[in-house]
Amino acid sequence: MTASPAADAAAALLSDLVAHGVRDLVLAPGSRSQALALAATALHRAGALRLHVRIDERVAGFTALGIARESGAPVAVVCTSGTAAGNLLPAVMEAFHAGIPLLLLTADRPPELRGIAANQATIQPGIFGPFVRWAHDAAVPGDGTDTDLGQRAINAALGLSGTGLPGVAGPVQLNLPYREPLSGEVAVQAEPGPLPVGPTPETTLVARGPRTVVIAGADAGADAEELSFAGGWPLIAEVVSGARFGRLVVHGYRALLRDPHLGGRIERALVLGHPTLSREVTALLSRPEVEVIAVRAGGEALNLNGRTAAAEALTVAPGETDRAWLGEWMTASAASAVDLSEAAPDQAGLASDDKAARLGAVRAELDAVRRPLDRQLLADAVWRATWPHDRLMFGSSRLVRIADQVLGGKRVPVHANRGLAGIDGTIATATGIAVASQADGAPGVTRVLLGDLAFLHDVGAMLLPADEPAPRLQVIVGNDGGGTIFDGLEVAASAPAGDLDRAFYTPQNVGLEQLAAAYGWAYSKVTTRSALDQALTAPVTGPQLIEVPLER
Repeated sequence: MTASPAADAAAALLSDLVAHGVRDLVLAPGSRSQALALAATALHRAGALRLHVRIDERVAGFTALGIARESGAPVAVVCTSGTAAGNLLPAVMEAFHAGIPLLLLTADRPPELRGIAANQATIQPGIFGPFVRWAHDAAVPGDGTDTDLGQRAINAALGLSGTGLPGVAGPVQLNLPYREPLSGEVAVQAEPGPLPVGPTPETTLVARGPRTVVIAGADAGADAEELSFAGGWPLIAEVVSGARFGRLVVHGYRALLRDPHLGGRIERALVLGHPTLSREVTALLSRPEVEVIAVRAGGEALNLNGRTAAAEALTVAPGETDRAWLGEWMTASAASAVDLSEAAPDQAGLASDDKAARLGAVRAELDAVRRPLDRQLLADAVWRATWPHDRLMFGSSRLVRIADQVLGGKRVPVHANRGLAGIDGTIATATGIAVASQADGAPGVTRVLLGDLAFLHDVGAMLLPADEPAPRLQVIVGNDGGGTIFDGLEVAASAPAGDLDRAFYTPQNVGLEQLAAAYGWAYSKVTTRSALDQALTAPVTGPQLIEVPLER
């Protein structure tokens, strides 16, 4: 077999990544990246790497993002040269703003084929601009040596080196120019090792005294609940935070933040994660008189009021809880909780000798079974069906805002692409989350709740390789035939109806059942709460699409 410096370099790089903790690689096939593809398949056969193949680079990028979201470890994504690298940009931007470690291995033409209009050659070094922690245009194999390239890339992706705040993860680009021959005999070293460990985050001690609330935005996780409990402070937790549980969660927080007696008296806000779902939280964090301390997690530091202090971690100073302040919030929270559960069956009526009473009780039961679904009931059903061994992802749609308003406390692992709050890659990200959370036979189902336009925006992610394990994935689409999220914007009150439809609502009547059949997904269409409960709790063995028609 012909010797190939490209094959040797690709095998050495991927072996180095595996030796320093990388366990997953997402591949979008192509010609210039063939050496990387063959090295990845060899490591997969050796059991050292989990390989996931997608034909669409945009889907591949968000699949890698989902795996990294769930695992917390850097995930490599491989693509060929040209527009392939450009298609990774949406996932790269989300990873930058959300603080997700990605390793972008972009194959490229060698220097002599750049800038001369060669086929499938563009300006790839630096293509991701400020959205990467580190970018490196590697030497062509045989022309020079890049030592410890894999380890350096991992360190930068984890925030242990490179640009940005220490400890803040993000994407890294290795631009890899290869000359022909692009493939040859592959020799990989299948020796998986651990990820590098950085220094312990510097902890900021938070004194007691000011009237304080804890704000948990996207990706805050259990740390926010622990901080709230330790300080005896009300916990304002967005539904996408993964922190909406515990005794101090505030229900109906939007109205309470607008209340001058509660929200108007806040003196300090401690922020974990990236809050994006309510104008009330944004308004609070923008008030110049409020002391805001935010734990830095993403590519940009939160600083809406111009004086927010950044921290790596927070801990509470010893002292007494302000029980009067906490009690006011907990009393108001209890009065604001939303209960969407059905009333208990009228057992006395069902057993009554009085025909009218018995018929009334039966009719009430039938009405409950046939109760049509609305957005609140849809969000509630998905929330109730999901448990700690499951995963739940919210798309950026009207449904996540409804869920944030009505859902109670529950310790559920939640994900959402709220770094930029876009609808890009929702299904692909959820698939990556499923792949990571179900690795090595782990139990659980990954559910994603999204609107019809977010679903259609990422329908290509439904194409899954037949030779990879089918993820246990339920995609629940609230289908109202268009983008009703725009109902809440000022344009809905000012623009002509026809312009709203054409330029914003984008009405659609796509046959979701036919799409599911084309991609080989199981499909069901449900219109009642009881039918949805059955669909969500039935055994899941592969990907499912559940369509829930909703009124405009």
